[in-house]
Amino acid sequence: MSKSDLHKYRVECIRKFLESFGIDLTDPQMIDTPERVVRMYERELFSGLSQPPPEIKVFPNQTEDIKYDNMVLVKTEGYSLCAHHLVPIEYRAFVGYIPNGKVVGLSKIARIVDWYAKRPQIQELMTEQIADFLEKELNPKGVGVYIEGRHFCMIMRGVKKENSVAKTSSLRGVFYKPEVRKEFFDMILKGG
Repeated sequence: MSKSDLHKYRVECIRKFLESFGIDLTDPQMIDTPERVVRMYERELFSGLSQPPPEIKVFPNQTEDIKYDNMVLVKTEGYSLCAHHLVPIEYRAFVGYIPNGKVVGLSKIARIVDWYAKRPQIQELMTEQIADFLEKELNPKGVGVYIEGRHFCMIMRGVKKENSVAKTSSLRGVFYKPEVRKEFFDMILKGG
């Protein structure tokens, strides 16, 4: 199926889905809704399914001027969709690593997090996927990923707990050492 045919098929599926709930698609506010919904999912919400992983350029961490061997921590925020109900997850992700010969541009860490978030997702898996990716690409001394998520499947439906937050972490390498673990979580507390 061509990309264009697949897009048309998706629009028709959304149209049927909405009509099955009795939604009047002739209403002026709803006429183009199936098309808008499909574009949103293709270009934004599920873009991580159709795009390759972000290319990350690594740089040598040993020059005449610098050799950085302390923790690098990046905080980024965004959203994903719960794989169980397809409702939003708002998250704050803290990604840290200790270089071992290579460093990566800081914006690339945010792109990696975003790439994994742009698909139906569960927070526990996303946390592990980010750690796996950085461990493979950078071969650092250690990696730590910590995510706080507000899951709208818990806020809008089910238990309806508006202030609920899920917290997950994945630690690798030297991040298992108590002093490194403490530094990682202390940095998060101070800057989060």
